[in-house]
Amino acid sequence: MITVEVYDVTRGHCVGAITKAAAFVDPDATVRVNLASHRVQIEPIASTADVLSDAIKVAEYTPVAVGGAAVEAAPRKGCCCG
Repeated sequence: MITVEVYDVTRGHCVGAITKAAAFVDPDATVRVNLASHRVQIEPIASTADVLSDAIKVAEYTPVAVGGAAVEAAPRKGCCCG
């Protein structure tokens, strides 16, 4: 299980974008997003934490490692929606 905090995940559209980004690199991965805590949990099947973190970054979100699970990125304010 890979867990990252993504501070700019604030609404349903963001959840969909994160899920789509993870599915692009690992179609069979299970993705869970908790909007209240900004935590994203991914159970990968065919991908690494670094690849999934990079996919989230490509989707213009900023994953921050939780327990060293992924490459750290500085949090940004707001979300892709405004």
